[in-house]
Amino acid sequence: MVPLGGEMNIPGDELYTLLEVALKNRGDETLQRALYLALREAILAGRLQSGSRLSGSRTMASQLSLSRNTVNAALEQLTLEGYLLRNRQGTWVAKLASRNIAQDLPEPTVTLARRVSLLPAPVPRSTPVPAFTPGTPAINYFPLPLWRRLYDRVLREEGSTLLGYGDPAGEPSLRAAIARHLALSRGIDCDASQIVITEGALEGVDLCTMLLSEPGDVAWVEDPGYAGAKSTFAKAGLQMTGIPVDEEGMCWEGQPAPSPSLIFTSPSHQFPYGSVLSARRRLALLELAQRHKAWIIEDDYDSEFRYAGEPVPAMLGMVNNAPVAYLGTFSKTLFPSLRMGFTVFPKALAKAATPAIGALLRGGHRAEQRTLALFIEEGHYARHLAAMRRLYRKRYRQLCEVLNAELHVPHRLLAGEGGMHLTVAIEGIDDRQLVQEARAFQLAPAALSGYYLDVKQGQTGLVLGYGNTSASLFAPGIRRLQRLITQQQGEKA
Repeated sequence: MVPLGGEMNIPGDELYTLLEVALKNRGDETLQRALYLALREAILAGRLQSGSRLSGSRTMASQLSLSRNTVNAALEQLTLEGYLLRNRQGTWVAKLASRNIAQDLPEPTVTLARRVSLLPAPVPRSTPVPAFTPGTPAINYFPLPLWRRLYDRVLREEGSTLLGYGDPAGEPSLRAAIARHLALSRGIDCDASQIVITEGALEGVDLCTMLLSEPGDVAWVEDPGYAGAKSTFAKAGLQMTGIPVDEEGMCWEGQPAPSPSLIFTSPSHQFPYGSVLSARRRLALLELAQRHKAWIIEDDYDSEFRYAGEPVPAMLGMVNNAPVAYLGTFSKTLFPSLRMGFTVFPKALAKAATPAIGALLRGGHRAEQRTLALFIEEGHYARHLAAMRRLYRKRYRQLCEVLNAELHVPHRLLAGEGGMHLTVAIEGIDDRQLVQEARAFQLAPAALSGYYLDVKQGQTGLVLGYGNTSASLFAPGIRRLQRLITQQQGEKA
């Protein structure tokens, strides 16, 4: 207990001068905030020592030409935070562990966990989105007025009832709408109880990893492949084995790979190569997973956008009781900041995981989920997908024509007729350096080698997103990239 009755360790005039200077130089701070900060600094620096008794609020207000309410508010805040003790007899400086802690602690030595070094390089995010950014849809084509009307309608009809957390697995109306959509578009026979709403597909990967693996387990990943899954597996302490990709998708046959617990794949449109996992390999992978008691995480990130033939059926719907957790996202079909995806579990897994879902997820975003449910149920989602499919098909073909005309360095086009990106394999370039230089010209292709587990051993090239890039930017953008490649090759020579 601080002894009561002690005097200030500095003369009152000196303290008031210190406070007056702080109030005079307060800038945009309020008088209350400036007084609070000045007194706190004096206590932390030791100018006001433990046990020092301050003047009464009336006297302090008179000396500083402040209202008594302003002084009392500052003193109450300091008391609340433990810097002062107040009672009917007066106000004293509390005893602190170290008066000079704010000034005397050395800058800490920061050592991040080893797993941080295993994370892939972050993807730069810019606003507005630069040309050729992979994974970004044509957000300027999204029917925002319609979305706003549906959102307002949800709030008007349900109001404050939506302000609680809600079901951890997501709004039942949205889960039911997704189930009906998947039955029609992806051949997946499921019900709302098997669906969990997540904050994008990445949280779905995290959820599956938490439910289905232990630290030290082996996860097979496509190499090259989705960086987000690698981040999640590294964070969970899994051992990743890269599985090569060819024109038939993930190619594990003949590879000396350890037995997996998780297998992450994007079979309908492999990222970034764009190949489709053949029916033969799909069935073989399902058999392999069953044999090893492993689970397949099927990332179906952009299968809605296919420009030749029928949509490729999902692996989850190929056979009954398939050991597959299916991931979908609205970030690619609607807009990224919606941060909404979903995971579909087989019935047995959904039943087993239900108690854990409540511990791992918290629900929320209820108004947005109800809005999305209306957007799907009233047919707006299907119409938007059809419009975007036409737009992306046109942009895909236009970009192919521009690459044929303007990119003169030897190259191979990958990524197939689907999605929102084209991959250009180019030998003998430093693609990571190239993409850094391209950002100076508001171009943001991704380095193909950056999607490999070992970026130094990966195929070099560029991943060109065309979803949110106007066709008018294709020719000047590709010409600029060609000049940067020529310049880089000249410097090497």
